[in-house]
Amino acid sequence: MRSYGQYCSVAKALDVIGDRWTLLIVRELLARGPSRYTDLRSGLPGIATNLLADRLRDMEAAGLVEREDAPPPIATTLFRLTDRGGELEPVLSALGRWGVPLMRDYRPEDAFLGQWLRLPVRMFLADHEPDRPSVSIQIRAGDQAVVIDADGGRVSLRLGADPDADATITGPPPRVLALFSGSVALDDAEEQGLLVTGSREAVQRVLPRAGRAAGADGTASA
Repeated sequence: MRSYGQYCSVAKALDVIGDRWTLLIVRELLARGPSRYTDLRSGLPGIATNLLADRLRDMEAAGLVEREDAPPPIATTLFRLTDRGGELEPVLSALGRWGVPLMRDYRPEDAFLGQWLRLPVRMFLADHEPDRPSVSIQIRAGDQAVVIDADGGRVSLRLGADPDADATITGPPPRVLALFSGSVALDDAEEQGLLVTGSREAVQRVLPRAGRAAGADGTASA
């Protein structure tokens, strides 16, 4: 691990987390929780297996990641963030917000996994009807399905498909992100090719309302 050799907290932080892939490993561990090596590699398309091993080793040495033995039937080594590593969550959130306008640059060949919707869900969606029974919305924006749950004023995301979801949204990632950020209304999103099946009320329940939609530059406005 190379150092900038500067007595500055920003430089010293980058000495630890500035290497390529390091923050994306943190992203995966925040999204998945304790993970197997193979789970991390599947969530990081394009990383070489030896480079992932090197980064995990460096992150362990820096006190960001630790190993734990999973009980049967998994019975394998899991990697998890330490408390120190978990403190990077607001850093990732700030980077994600800063990067929203860059999402206009979409290339079909770019990798996309449904779990990467966790940050947009947290940024833009809310349970606007907390007194009503819980609802679930399945999202298919690629090969991987995820489910958004709205329950008691909270909105969360979980991995995997749910055949009993109240609604399903299917379409390319840019269309889903445009809907979630509030830059297009549900009717317009459907006209642009987004497929919504099931309860439209469930979908409308979590979408941004006036005053929380994305601005013209793609960022959320208060």
